[in-house]
Amino acid sequence: MTQKRRRIIDAVLANRQPDLTVLAERLHKPRNFSAIVRTCDAVGIDEVHAVPGEEGVSIHWKTSQGAEKWVRVRAHENMAAACAFLRARGFQLVAAHLDDSATDYRDVDYTVPTALLLGTELFGVSPAGLAASDRQVFVPMKGMTQSLNVSVACAIVLYEAMRQRDAAGLYGKRRLDSDLLDRQRFEWMHPVLARYCRERGLPYPELDADGEIIGEIPRGSA
Repeated sequence: MTQKRRRIIDAVLANRQPDLTVLAERLHKPRNFSAIVRTCDAVGIDEVHAVPGEEGVSIHWKTSQGAEKWVRVRAHENMAAACAFLRARGFQLVAAHLDDSATDYRDVDYTVPTALLLGTELFGVSPAGLAASDRQVFVPMKGMTQSLNVSVACAIVLYEAMRQRDAAGLYGKRRLDSDLLDRQRFEWMHPVLARYCRERGLPYPELDADGEIIGEIPRGSA
């Protein structure tokens, strides 16, 4: 591994936001979910949540540009279970859904733990998701169309979240749990060996500050 590559990985990990995420509900089009994952990586989200549709959770590589290698996707059985999981971890649930109670997306404080709920392309967030959410937001529009593509709306809201968090000094410091940080650092720097260890239930060797392996390398890893 080159020093440039190591610096990039360490810089990205230092910007990861463990308390900012997206919950996507039964999206029908893989390209939309792929675009959402790509945006999540761009703003420093480490894990995305999804309630799979009939075709499961699918990533379209040409749209995601490989972002799924850097963003973990956690699937949930249904919306109630997903919202309960996030609520138990202290997230406020903000639904991107246009109704009479929705407010401008810029009026939300995204520096607190936040999960952005996104619904299906045609119907938006489900009644279960709306019932569990703390508030609904919309993106103001000046044209004839009534809504944006779900991945576009997601990007607009997440970049507002990034703007607020950047101003609050939440980027550039390692905010991931130390065990998770060490695990992802190893997986990103040594993906082949990491896969070998996972397949055999072996612990990852220790890395030094430069990302070089200093622990014992499992036999047969070559």
